[in-house]
Amino acid sequence: MAIDYPSFEVLLLPDSPPAVELKDVKTIATGPVKPAAKRNLAMKEADGEFYAFIDSDAYPRRDWLKTALEHFRDPDIAGVGGPGITPEDDSLMQKASGAVYSSMIGGFRFAFRYSSKRLQETDDLPSCNLIVRASVFKETGGFDERFLTGEDTKACLDIVYNQRKRLIYVPELVVYHHRRPLFRPHLRQVWTYAKHRGLFARVFPKTSARAIYFIPSVMVAGLVAGLLLSFIPIVKLLFTIVYGSYLIAVVLAGVATKDPRLFLVVPIGIFLTHLTYGLGFLSGLISRKVD
Repeated sequence: MAIDYPSFEVLLLPDSPPAVELKDVKTIATGPVKPAAKRNLAMKEADGEFYAFIDSDAYPRRDWLKTALEHFRDPDIAGVGGPGITPEDDSLMQKASGAVYSSMIGGFRFAFRYSSKRLQETDDLPSCNLIVRASVFKETGGFDERFLTGEDTKACLDIVYNQRKRLIYVPELVVYHHRRPLFRPHLRQVWTYAKHRGLFARVFPKTSARAIYFIPSVMVAGLVAGLLLSFIPIVKLLFTIVYGSYLIAVVLAGVATKDPRLFLVVPIGIFLTHLTYGLGFLSGLISRKVD
């Protein structure tokens, strides 16, 4: 409600009605349904020219809408997104989770989603910070309600490859996104995301069957194979070089936080994140279910 913009409406879609009525907020209790169903219902109730999606564990910077609208002057731009920055008042273990995601070794080329980098065109934006042109998004049919997560990936695929419109990542379009703390809540979330990405690699290969998503699974397979075959000299040498370099990289990621309390926690978090993602991705890849 503190956003610096002259005209907007807020729709809140909790499972159950809130105990206190919120002024100037349209509340729609949905029952325990998936986020995609909540967002689709919100779109039916909304009157605006643009839909701005944000998660319940995130809050926008005051210039969120103003920044977004500057980029919609180009009619080919159908949607914009930006980074989800870890708030300063998050706990130490929440900050550790954010540091895992935002490090280059932890988040690979997707680390930019957790820190402000450069403006770029993309075909996949997360719905925790996503603003789309209503006229275009209605034509896609909205979010696919079969999926617990990844509905934003499917929606972006529809916008870019079916509607032939553009999506851009804008580093100044900031929301502050509270993290799941290391270790168990963070890893549970990673498993869910990885399993859906593995499924999507099979059913939506255009954007999800990319080599970068397979890297953690290859790392897990190489780790197992290297340990089992370490009695072979050449395998032992290659294993030592590759995983020794990886170990150095994750240790340096901990040092890069410049917080002594995170020096050890972040490297362990990165390794467990890659391990969890690799196994989760394989689980989704071989799953017989499509939802």
